[in-house]
Amino acid sequence: MPHQGEILQEAIKNSGISITRIVEELGITRPTIYRKFKDETLDYAFVKRIGDIISHDFSNDFTLPQQASLPFVTSGYNVTPVTPVTNRHSVTPSSVSLTDQDYAKQLMVLQNKYIALLEAYNELLLKVYGPR
Repeated sequence: MPHQGEILQEAIKNSGISITRIVEELGITRPTIYRKFKDETLDYAFVKRIGDIISHDFSNDFTLPQQASLPFVTSGYNVTPVTPVTNRHSVTPSSVSLTDQDYAKQLMVLQNKYIALLEAYNELLLKVYGPR
């Protein structure tokens, strides 16, 4: 099953609108959008902005689990945070590895959000101060 970046890339390709036009309207670089195509989860605002540019509604393209994983999406899906294991000695090894996998997934989501925030900050700096 394709991830969100691949779905986004395919929708852009099918729209017939050039990558050059999209990156100009977004105020980002080509390498940035190509990095987004490799991301498994994307920021909701970014997907919405591209949808507006190419006149495409992505709500039907992402499956329900993919929609729920979009950062900052407010929907009817309640995401329960993983509670940390306080006493690992009384926990079975299989449940520890499952919890560690959950932590790894949460860490990846946070890492993607952090990178998106840094890229947005860099774009803002370029708009305000221009290239050096």
